[in-house]
Amino acid sequence: MVGSALALGLTVLTLAAFAGVGVWRTRGRDTSADDFLTARNSVGGRGLTATLVASVMGVWILFSAPEAGAGFGIAAAVGYGIGEAVPMLAYTRVGPRVRKLLPEGHSLTEYAHVRYGTAFYGFVVLVSALYMFIFVAAELTGIASALSLVAGVPQWQTALLVGGFVLLYTSYGGLRATIVTDTLQAVLVAPLLALVVGGLVVALGGPGAVYADVAASNPALVDPTNAAGLRFGLALSFAIFGAEMVNQTWWQRIYAGRDDDTVASSFRKATVLNGSIVALATLLGVVAVGHAGGALESPSIAFFVLVQSVFGEGVLLGVVLLALLLVISSVDSLFSALASLVTADLPLLLADPADRRLRLGARLLTGTVAVAAIYVSVRAQSVLALFFFADLLGAAVAVPLVAGLYSRQLTGRGALVSSLLGLAVGVAYFPDFRGVWTATPLVGDLLPAADPLYLSAFGGAAAASTVGTLVAVRLSSSTFDFDRLSDAGTTAMADGGSERGD
Repeated sequence: MVGSALALGLTVLTLAAFAGVGVWRTRGRDTSADDFLTARNSVGGRGLTATLVASVMGVWILFSAPEAGAGFGIAAAVGYGIGEAVPMLAYTRVGPRVRKLLPEGHSLTEYAHVRYGTAFYGFVVLVSALYMFIFVAAELTGIASALSLVAGVPQWQTALLVGGFVLLYTSYGGLRATIVTDTLQAVLVAPLLALVVGGLVVALGGPGAVYADVAASNPALVDPTNAAGLRFGLALSFAIFGAEMVNQTWWQRIYAGRDDDTVASSFRKATVLNGSIVALATLLGVVAVGHAGGALESPSIAFFVLVQSVFGEGVLLGVVLLALLLVISSVDSLFSALASLVTADLPLLLADPADRRLRLGARLLTGTVAVAAIYVSVRAQSVLALFFFADLLGAAVAVPLVAGLYSRQLTGRGALVSSLLGLAVGVAYFPDFRGVWTATPLVGDLLPAADPLYLSAFGGAAAASTVGTLVAVRLSSSTFDFDRLSDAGTTAMADGGSERGD
């Protein structure tokens, strides 16, 4: 095992370097709350593409994705890849639409409040904030587990270091600091990840030998018609799509892009890059099963076990530092996104808050979330399980949320009922909550059988909320004036955001 002192030293050095870059590149700026949140219209195509890729490339791609691949094979790789690509493709249209309707906006919750009113806005705040909180906790869980595996570093130490350093530069420089470090991380991580994957394949005898090992160990993993794998892969597509549509990270970057064409082009490139990277990471779990000669004792660390067995502990430490870069690139985006949520929403609660108070509120909330996420990460057991809970919420709310950008007839009540309907269907099939619901009087006897492959949960949540949305639009007699959205950002920052939707 690598020495914990060496591992901690390299971790601190890496974190300090990126924190220094983030602070240095944003030093001396008299940043307004708006600039702190959105870096509005300031990022070109290369920078925007880089931050879109880096924000996806969290450490989860070395934990959750290989874990799914080890369990369900190439179908999971296809599902994960499609699931990550489709939201990016959707944002090529949604992004310019948001910029057109809410030219001075800041957050998806700000949009939800003006478009749908208080009730659905509150639900969206809960879903989006909870999703990003779980994402942060899962990222910290992943890197803390990796350093514990490699060097025996206590998980709380790793989580505290990562959370503290990232909070330092994001609270100082806002989204601009995040995008600067994201660009650097994308430049470093993509070739390093490709180098590691290529080295593994060569060391294991080439693609043919890798395939033969997997086919001999578990032929179902390389069977494209494997029913379980197909169901799980499709479930992932629904889950990730829903989660990404309620992820404030992407709504921030919609406004950061220099213009509509830059936003659309960058999301198109991210569609290909993000889908490919995630699919490749998922296949690493399949490779790990073949190399192990069968089932893995700990699928969630399949990639790290594979690297250790092939290259030894020295290279494994380097891979863990690569994982650290992945953590930084996603956690800083999430911290910045959480800050933007509270800063955009404070004017709804306070009468004409000063710009300085808005930024202070953002920093305080982000710090609170960071502390809570560190605590959860120390106690969490499965990164994949954490994500699935958050994904269920997103799958239920995504379609009603986005539909309001295009339909004038959808009301806040219709959107809320549709989302709750989707969530109810998803929870009914969700296996992780089974013990709670079956123990509930009356409810337990009415529940259908749980779906261990999650398709009925995620697909059911998405389908039910979509059908509910279509019915709500059909039955509605209201017509929303899209011009009300154009004042969303300026109204919120200027006079407390008193305007509300129906």
